[in-house]
Amino acid sequence: MEQTNLYIAEPAGLHELMRSLRYEQKMDFLESLTGMDWGERKDDDSPDALRGLGVVYHLESTETGRRAVVKCATENRENPQLPSVTDLWRGAELPEREVYDFYGITFGGHPDMRRLFLRTDWVGWPMRKDDDPAAQNPLRMDNEPTVDTTRQMEIREDGTITEEVKTLFGDEEYVVNIGPQHPATHGVLRFRVSLEGENIHKIDVNCGYIHRGIEKMNESLTYPQTLALTDRLDYLGAMQNRHALCMCIEKAMGVEVSERVQYIRTIMDELQRIDSHILFFSCLCQDLGATTAFLYGFRDREKVLDIFEETCGGRLILNYNTIGGVQADIHPNFVKRVKEFIPYMRKNLKEYHDIFTGNIIARQRLQGIGMLSREDAISFGATGGTGRASGWACDVRKRMPYAAYDKVQFKEIVRTEGDCFARYMVRMDEILESLSIIEQLIDNIPEGPYQEKMKPIIRVPEGSWYAAVEGSRGEFGVYLESRGDKTPYRLHYRSTGLPLVGAIDTITRNAKIADLIAIGGTLDYVVPDIDR
Repeated sequence: MEQTNLYIAEPAGLHELMRSLRYEQKMDFLESLTGMDWGERKDDDSPDALRGLGVVYHLESTETGRRAVVKCATENRENPQLPSVTDLWRGAELPEREVYDFYGITFGGHPDMRRLFLRTDWVGWPMRKDDDPAAQNPLRMDNEPTVDTTRQMEIREDGTITEEVKTLFGDEEYVVNIGPQHPATHGVLRFRVSLEGENIHKIDVNCGYIHRGIEKMNESLTYPQTLALTDRLDYLGAMQNRHALCMCIEKAMGVEVSERVQYIRTIMDELQRIDSHILFFSCLCQDLGATTAFLYGFRDREKVLDIFEETCGGRLILNYNTIGGVQADIHPNFVKRVKEFIPYMRKNLKEYHDIFTGNIIARQRLQGIGMLSREDAISFGATGGTGRASGWACDVRKRMPYAAYDKVQFKEIVRTEGDCFARYMVRMDEILESLSIIEQLIDNIPEGPYQEKMKPIIRVPEGSWYAAVEGSRGEFGVYLESRGDKTPYRLHYRSTGLPLVGAIDTITRNAKIADLIAIGGTLDYVVPDIDR
């Protein structure tokens, strides 16, 4: 992996710099976009010390592997403005709305400048350091008003903003709600779908129904306390999420964990991936009416959960990784049970293919449906099985090896069809690769401590860091900014699911309403990870 370059940009020159990075340096992947409130920084007179509101961008070139970080602060707090980069990366649309929602930064040129998670009548910008959400927003039991307009903002050269009001859905459009209470939305997510007969004309994604403010809560928690919340993001990638946060904090502190911990973390991450992919299979089968296959999946997932429970004490919320190691050493039965599970799962995976993969109805519902091109997958930042099904080799375990992944041989499963069936098959084949990774490690776990000795109060040196793992649904990233305190100044999670729902309008355009269920099932997002 090449060294990351840091750029500090002025608002007036931000778009030109981003255009140069996008086209001249071929940084086609907008990895992460993080809103910031740097405050006044009266204690720091260095020229690189940013002040006020702004954004941190993480970029990567899929061609060269080069990486860049761009930081840009707005000129004032009263009317914060930055140019949008949605014309360069389509995946910037929802993250820029998120930054507007929480920090009030207006992005000139953004086609849909409205809140993403909070109520349309919310007062204030809750992630700002000087905001008081409770005082400005007393408890309300009335429903959120439905607003069918949005704004496209343009910033003139003199700094003034022009605003064009756009209508989301016209009076003549037939709009139906899919969700938020709907089994096939895989969580509390609402799609407003405009239909022309059975064909989907447009989808407006409504997030925030289970928004819990985890990133805001982190700012008042000590570093060990922040770990408890990661398992509750993507709860089918709990091991991987917490691994990423621990890895980021350890990187910032210069802590090296033992080789034993690296092996244990890798095995646990792969068991979690198998658990997640089995549930993906089960839920997709149930969505498409194959209840027997659904039961097969739940039968086998129990085996993984039993292994987790014996060592971690939990089955879903696992609380296992810690800063400097893991909570407890593996159970005496762990190696034996994992070695028994590997041939068991390999055999049963053939049953999945017999009962569902080869079924003519399943193939008609999946093949050629929900096409996503490689270029669109990269532009939206749709990583994981979704990106790899479209021909994008985006596996973090290969791009930026961590833990024990540089000690094992495994194939990155990539297909080129970009349809629902390809997304399904990538995950089925990844189960076999995960079994292979575990098989290479399980008999070779080295001796050593399972936990490094840490100070009672953990303080991270001043600075900013980014770490990522290959989660069950794609790249799960952690951006940490510290001021040297025992609590993080800013902790932002790169959701694996937000780019997926950002792409859903493109993927479903002109598909049938029934296809939306198959497409949503194969994108495999988990809503708490999106809402955070």
